[in-house]
Amino acid sequence: MSTARAVVNPATEEVIATVSQLDAQDTDEAVARSAAVLPAWRAVSPGDRARLLRRFAEAVDDANEELARLEVANSGHTISNARWEAGNVRDVLAYYAGAPERLFGRQIPVSGGVDFTFREPIGIVGIVVPWNFPMPIASWGFGPALAAGNTVVLKPADLTPLTAIRIGELALEAGIPEHVFQVLPGRGSVVGWRFVTNPAIGKICFTGSTDVGQKIMAGCAEQVKRVTLELGGKSANIIFADSDLEAAAASAPYAVFDNAGQDCCARSRILVQAGAYERFMELFESAVKSVRVIDPSDEQSEMGPLISAEQRAAVSCFVPDDAPVAFRGSAPEGAGFWFPPTVLAPVPLQSPAVREEIFGPVVAVLRFEDEADAIRMANDTPYGLSGSIWTRDLGRAFRVARAVETGTISVNSNSSVRYWTPFGGFKRSGIGRELGPDALEAFTELKNVFVATGS
Repeated sequence: MSTARAVVNPATEEVIATVSQLDAQDTDEAVARSAAVLPAWRAVSPGDRARLLRRFAEAVDDANEELARLEVANSGHTISNARWEAGNVRDVLAYYAGAPERLFGRQIPVSGGVDFTFREPIGIVGIVVPWNFPMPIASWGFGPALAAGNTVVLKPADLTPLTAIRIGELALEAGIPEHVFQVLPGRGSVVGWRFVTNPAIGKICFTGSTDVGQKIMAGCAEQVKRVTLELGGKSANIIFADSDLEAAAASAPYAVFDNAGQDCCARSRILVQAGAYERFMELFESAVKSVRVIDPSDEQSEMGPLISAEQRAAVSCFVPDDAPVAFRGSAPEGAGFWFPPTVLAPVPLQSPAVREEIFGPVVAVLRFEDEADAIRMANDTPYGLSGSIWTRDLGRAFRVARAVETGTISVNSNSSVRYWTPFGGFKRSGIGRELGPDALEAFTELKNVFVATGS
């Protein structure tokens, strides 16, 4: 039986909506509907499927401000970030709208006949979305999945279902056939786990913690179910003494405090070469104290609250009373799950703040001596999702970029995500890649056909 869950504004702690939570039976019924419409959806001509996805992108674009305001209220994202996030959904859909007509196979020379390949849809794709970036991460799954001819069931995070529900409505308004794309709110342990165990679902896309990702991977293994996992991170921001320290320090707060640090790409370890350490810290302190942590609906806001009281308590564990706090930014008092930007230094290498994913606005600053030391420290983690390198030495930039064990790295920048380039992690940060030209293949099976032509 369905139940209801209150949805809370993390900046005010006010209840802003109640959303029905589906149970396992509801989930199975939705999956059955998805299976029923799959043959018709995969048979839609490439040009018509592309046209429907373009209409979907246009519908999201027309609703940009509505979606952004909804995300501010539900997730505490700043209004500028939320507008970008809704725009990212539009862009991902528009990008993959070009895919159906370009879902090429190939002809392979053989003797005695003709050999060629097809890219066939997997079937039903189950997407489990986290609460930190509800809109973009959802689209990174459903955009290419729909383009490849799959049907989609999507479970938004318990805490942040509102934009996903609205995007599901926009899909119908844009002409995506009923049941091709369904949004199913509910608990992860119920709806999400049923995605894993229901044999009708052919692939799972999960973004979230590494611990949960391991359980999903193990569950999928029982059915040899395809899986894409985007998991935790503990990324390093490596700053060499020859870099533009002013630029590195000015951008460093936003590399870790954006979205209140609730970002698996957050550069929550800053590694600074010893000769530049003191000067960098002076510049960094000024930059951190300038971050505007205010009402996320304010156009000037640069950081909002944490998502929940539970998340604030979890982040607080990394900053006990005796923590080596070098300096802090500001945060509002009163209602809301606020936490000030916090810089820890000096920090022992084995400290939890250095070793574990914090998922909050807390960063540890560490010294290194030379290039080899920087690489060793950057790689001393089970994660490998993102990172940055700051240097004016082009050769060093290439050497370090190749040596750091991470799926995405930027030089003289803290950028991690572009919808037209691949995104994903090494090691315990995940399996597979999202976005870019290669993601589409993760939503298809490669079929080989041989036709004998006789002697």
